[in-house]
Amino acid sequence: MLATADGREKTALGRAHAAAWFAARAAGQPLPIGRASPPDRPARPDRPELLAPRDVPRRRPGSEAGRLALLHAVAHIELNAVDLHWDIIARFTGQPMPLGFYDDWVKAADEEAKHFNLICDCLEALDSHYGALPAHAGMWRAAEDTAGDLLARLAVVPMVLEARGLDVTPGMIGIFRKAGITGAVAALEVIYAEEVGHVAYGSKWFNWLCGRDGLDPKEVFHDLVRRHFHGALKPPFNEEKRAEAGLPPDFYWPLTGE
Repeated sequence: MLATADGREKTALGRAHAAAWFAARAAGQPLPIGRASPPDRPARPDRPELLAPRDVPRRRPGSEAGRLALLHAVAHIELNAVDLHWDIIARFTGQPMPLGFYDDWVKAADEEAKHFNLICDCLEALDSHYGALPAHAGMWRAAEDTAGDLLARLAVVPMVLEARGLDVTPGMIGIFRKAGITGAVAALEVIYAEEVGHVAYGSKWFNWLCGRDGLDPKEVFHDLVRRHFHGALKPPFNEEKRAEAGLPPDFYWPLTGE
């Protein structure tokens, strides 16, 4: 998957791998966990053009152009999430983990593939497509910054970046509901419901690793986020959904305003 550039092809391949994994698990014959050397960066299509964050055009979300830009940004995030979840499986195979770890991230990767395709369908229903607009070039930075540390990857990707999705997605749903774009509302509601699980997987395995090694999860989380995440965490926070995903307020509030 990481070596496949086209988003639709990448997600189809990923979903086939996920189906094979879970079929083997259901048969009581789990696929072996091998060793892998994933690329530093996943393959990407020629479009969208990737720009520095400050150079990505800003559009009013209440306008038609703004809504298209918002959907395009979500598609870009979801495609990166597909790669991030397959990367965590491939990159850290040198660190023995229970099979449940792989169950969770294969499921998350499969759901992210579904999310990407749902948003691409929304774009195409509005006579656009993924790649029609420029996108954020910094989406893979978290993977690069945490490539050598599984705890750091769990802290920064699911427990910070994906948790941020829980904060902002209700507002996005409201934008498309107000505009009467029911397809986008339905797609974003699926994403919102399933992203809670992805944050929860991060929290679960972060706490499992800390418990195994006798570490204080909160202290380790604060240290890793300060070292590997660029910038402060920004409220408002969706505290209810964060709690549902196993993220208590004393994990993230102390990291605001830094």
